[in-house]
Amino acid sequence: MLIRGAYALRIFLLPTVTNETGKVNRMARPDKTTAVAELAEDFRTANATVLTEYRGLSVTSMKELRRALGSTTKYAVVKNTLTKIAAKDAGVEIADDLLTGPSAVAFIKGDPIDAAKSLRDFAKENPFLVIKGGFYEGKAVTPAEIMQLANLESREVLLAKLAGAMKGSLAKAARIFDALRIKLEAEQGAPAPVAEAVVEAPAAEAVAPEVVAEVAETPAAEATEASTETEEKE
Repeated sequence: MLIRGAYALRIFLLPTVTNETGKVNRMARPDKTTAVAELAEDFRTANATVLTEYRGLSVTSMKELRRALGSTTKYAVVKNTLTKIAAKDAGVEIADDLLTGPSAVAFIKGDPIDAAKSLRDFAKENPFLVIKGGFYEGKAVTPAEIMQLANLESREVLLAKLAGAMKGSLAKAARIFDALRIKLEAEQGAPAPVAEAVVEAPAAEAVAPEVVAEVAETPAAEATEASTETEEKE
């Protein structure tokens, strides 16, 4: 009886935590405090949080899921009672139906869309993974809303499209500016029209009027000399 009483007291003092294999581990009170503090910090720093049920998944499958989620998402098996306390400490109210059965939480520190895609794709191949709900941008989201998030284009894809659009716009603007430059240069450096050149040419030749007069008088002098010679011969 004493042994049974001591064992019962030990169970009462040491809260339980379920590990990945479904076995129950006993947690000492200092460990419980540390676990709550760590979970609360995860809730505070996560860009999004997804609660799942992993009943039936093997240890190997859990490792594959963590690998698929990547280093920016922490996927942790949690104790429901501790998760409830930690979430409340972080200012997050979790409905009781999200904390039923063996639970694991994905604390997403990177792009929520990429993580949602990974969870969706893994759940398609592993029906034992059940997405129960979560939190995104400070609001509770349903499994259907998480699937809608997974169907969106990721941040990298959107940035790539934006960069392509900007590149196309810049190239178009460069062509417009180049055309304007060519037009301005043509207007400023174009040669004078032909009509203007014809009008200006006589003015340039009339700079020396004495020469023109001399040229004009020369035939008259030659005509006088020719007339005199003719009269002498007669």
